[in-house]
Amino acid sequence: MVKILLSNDDGYFAPGLICLYQYLAEEHDVTVVAPDRNCSGASNSLTLEVPIRVSQTENGFYSVRGTPSDCVHLGTYHVIDGTPDIVVAGINAGGNLGDDVLYSGTVAAAMEGRSLGMPAIAVSLLGGEYKHYETAAHVTRRVIKRLIENPLPIDKILNINVPDVPLENLAGYQLTRLGSRHRADTIVPAKDPKGRTVYWIGPTPGAQDEAEGTDFYAVEHGFVSITPITVDLTASDCFEQVGEWMSEL
Repeated sequence: MVKILLSNDDGYFAPGLICLYQYLAEEHDVTVVAPDRNCSGASNSLTLEVPIRVSQTENGFYSVRGTPSDCVHLGTYHVIDGTPDIVVAGINAGGNLGDDVLYSGTVAAAMEGRSLGMPAIAVSLLGGEYKHYETAAHVTRRVIKRLIENPLPIDKILNINVPDVPLENLAGYQLTRLGSRHRADTIVPAKDPKGRTVYWIGPTPGAQDEAEGTDFYAVEHGFVSITPITVDLTASDCFEQVGEWMSEL
């Protein structure tokens, strides 16, 4: 049995979170610390200018008036008794593929856990109806077992995307790289009740790089996509080029 800090970006009431908690609590000591509202797209933001409020719900979950990163930070240092063995974020309602990881609160929660020194994974269910959270929960439980037995390097997390199908219909597992989405204007102008222009950020554009080996390709073909992500954003392959023109600064 391991001690798990479970969070998400869809809110403490999200069906994916509840399903995953039920699956993981069968084998592990699980504490849920999640936002009190939907925080999709929050990325790695922390709440710095206002106090963060935490309350415990009837089912024992901790609801936080803050971001997913806030939840993991508070959960690690002020909610859970002792340091968690692993941080799990999900199950997100919707995929986190390619460029999505830059904006995803789900992935950010996992990254916050890793930055605090714990193994971490982010789990998302890809599909329009979200009928099969149990499939993603089953996958997560298996991945946790392997991750505890064989931990990743200190600056790595796993980003997992699961097709929304029954468990027996999964094509298998694929180790993938991040694809990318088209650059498209998805802003939708509208008018508020007083006639002023407002804007909605619309649906994410489709895939641009969905070649074999990407996370897009894997889930499109019915596979669970598992992508190792590095928290260290240093582009080491650019050192030589940048070093050349730096000499002329």
